[in-house]
Amino acid sequence: MDREEMLPTEREWLIMDAVWDSDGRPTSAEILSRIDKAAKLDARTERVLLHHLCRKGLLGYAVDERDSRVYHYYPLRTREECLREKSRDFIDTYFRGDSSFAVSALLKNAAFTDEQLKELEEILKSRKDGGRT
Repeated sequence: MDREEMLPTEREWLIMDAVWDSDGRPTSAEILSRIDKAAKLDARTERVLLHHLCRKGLLGYAVDERDSRVYHYYPLRTREECLREKSRDFIDTYFRGDSSFAVSALLKNAAFTDEQLKELEEILKSRKDGGRT
């Protein structure tokens, strides 16, 4: 699989969010209950997505000790790792790899609170000083 095929799709991201946000190793039923009803994700589709995520190396699972039909899922990659790769892919795909053009486009078209602007300024300052945040 190439790099893009290893990244979660938009629907798979819903599953990953539910796993990342859980306390422990949720079952498929627990994951489905955490997903927004507006996503219209049924149990069969969820099982297919869980299988894809495991095949991509993004999720792992353990079989329940008391019931071998129940799997408990856990992330193999952090949210930050996946965000970093999705961001890089987004920039490569839509901005021809030009990070400054991507950031400029996002900054010009988004609304920010004063607190968010301060955080962005701190990130830029840190990067200018040679740090990576």
